Amino acid sequence: MELREQTVLITGASRGVGEELARAFAKEGSNVIINYYKSQDKAENLSNELGDKAIALQADIRKSQEVHKMVEEAKQYFKTPITTIVNNALIDFEFNPVTQKNVAELSWADFAKQFEGTIQGALNSVQACLDDMKELGFGRIINIGTNLFQNPVVAYHEYTTAKAALVGLTRNMAKELGAYGITVNMMSGGLLRQTDASKVTSAEVFQIIESSTPLQKVTTPRELADVALFFASPWGRAITGQNLVVDGGLVMD
Repeated sequence: MELREQTVLITGASRGVGEELARAFAKEGSNVIINYYKSQDKAENLSNELGDKAIALQADIRKSQEVHKMVEEAKQYFKTPITTIVNNALIDFEFNPVTQKNVAELSWADFAKQFEGTIQGALNSVQACLDDMKELGFGRIINIGTNLFQNPVVAYHEYTTAKAALVGLTRNMAKELGAYGITVNMMSGGLLRQTDASKVTSAEVFQIIESSTPLQKVTTPRELADVALFFASPWGRAITGQNLVVDGGLVMD
């Protein structure tokens, strides 16, 4: 299915990486669902900018009922099922090396919050769209990971552990859903320059990344969004169960 024929749900799409994902798919002619949790003004402004082929819809991705309601609203608006999901939402986390808790300070609640946003959120979005994808015999599921669990420039414990678990979810879903024409992949940038979550990242951390990276630069949200287009496009039709690291060569997997 060509990108212009796809209807794409992007979770956490009102800002940062999600905003760039929405712009990238809209530019290719896709229908775009801009999911947001709290950032209503940003989401609606983005939707208005992108035009009739975009809609901003609120849902807490951790709550299955809200996700199902959002999916039904999107289907009614576009008169077509959702073909493509980008699980991007990030729940209450900033990449701040100064305020990050160390091992002695962490609680299970810190980990649980990230697991709920990353794993439960992805599961809810997939389950809400799965019947339609099976009926179509087509689906593209793209999970947003991180290279930080392979190269923890800063020990963001709870965030990186949840993203490491997302690799397992990605590969298990790929194994089960391939028979229905559904691919499931993950793409992992590092600390990106710049998102709302990374705006508190110190210049020193970015300098470490630049000096350690073969391309000598920090990856941007738009560069990550380009890879999502590849996974969703016909060019990516034979790829599933993969974690593609998009970080200028910092991690060579």
